[in-house]
Amino acid sequence: MNREAKTNALVRCADFLRSGLEAIHGHLAEWLALVSGGVLFFVGLAEIIGAFDPSQSLNIADPIFGIAFRHLMLIAGTAQLAASLILLFTNWKMRGLGLAAWVAANFLVFRIGLWNGGWHQAAGFMVGPLGFSPHVTDIITSLLSVFLLTAAGLVFLMQCRVTDAARFSKTFCPACGGHVKFAIQNLGQQISCPHCRVAMMLQSPGDTMKMTCVLCGGHVEFPVHAIGQKIPCPHCAKTITLLKPA
Repeated sequence: MNREAKTNALVRCADFLRSGLEAIHGHLAEWLALVSGGVLFFVGLAEIIGAFDPSQSLNIADPIFGIAFRHLMLIAGTAQLAASLILLFTNWKMRGLGLAAWVAANFLVFRIGLWNGGWHQAAGFMVGPLGFSPHVTDIITSLLSVFLLTAAGLVFLMQCRVTDAARFSKTFCPACGGHVKFAIQNLGQQISCPHCRVAMMLQSPGDTMKMTCVLCGGHVEFPVHAIGQKIPCPHCAKTITLLKPA
């Protein structure tokens, strides 16, 4: 098989892997977007409704921003509702999750600032319509903010992996058995192995085999084309010959 054919085969494999990861990523992102949107919608709506509560405690000035908690609830609730509408009713899932993460991060920073100032349940009365005590409400809103940050981070991480799978492949060094990651467009190029510095060619990984080192019993994985070559065992560093498993 010539180099062009190998490159095309590797690109097809990368496309197949990417499509699989994109499918998983798409379902997970959709689910997290819906859950995050629902959470933001109900909490944001509760904060906006709570801002019109006649309680005089809502007129107390927030020690961080210097504005009344009532006005702060309206601002926070509006931002949460906006993020929830993006997540629930548009195709801008990544932007919506980014906005949700931004809202959650700002709330957590704000909450930590209040806690350091001695306001240990200050976030509790900001969602009064939920019907819980200020302490319980404070814990719930903090946990929901952590969930939103985690959900957004997980989706962004999977998006990075999908992109990475489409651009890179892995092979083995025939001299030392070390894994070598490379960009698909570099297939066929000669490089120095980053592990043992021996010259090697970047090849399609193809099928791999595993054998047991006869000296230390460690498992050694290697590409099929490396059968018969001598390499240092990655476990005991003794020279071994790569053999087809019995």
